[in-house]
Amino acid sequence: MYAVFASGGQQHKVTSGQIIKVAKLDAEPGSKITFDQILLTSDGEKSSIGAPYVAGSSVVVEVVGHGRGKKIKIIKTKRRKNSQKQMGHRRDHTEIKILEVK
Repeated sequence: MYAVFASGGQQHKVTSGQIIKVAKLDAEPGSKITFDQILLTSDGEKSSIGAPYVAGSSVVVEVVGHGRGKKIKIIKTKRRKNSQKQMGHRRDHTEIKILEVK
């Protein structure tokens, strides 16, 4: 069985036992969270599509840890001025383990 849920402005397709990275959540490692914004559920034969969410379904996850993504470099230049500005950005994420798809 799999489900598609919304978190942090993104949609994630998950199954039980899977470990994924989502946008940073305010939760301690080891705590459990329930996501109720389920967009789609399917068990292989029968699918339920929400309008906008599927009623009565949820995804239970456990927070594994927090981290930061790879650094993205941004370079801005001004033509004919021999001027450059270099910046970097790293996005924070939370690693979660899917315990149960209801």
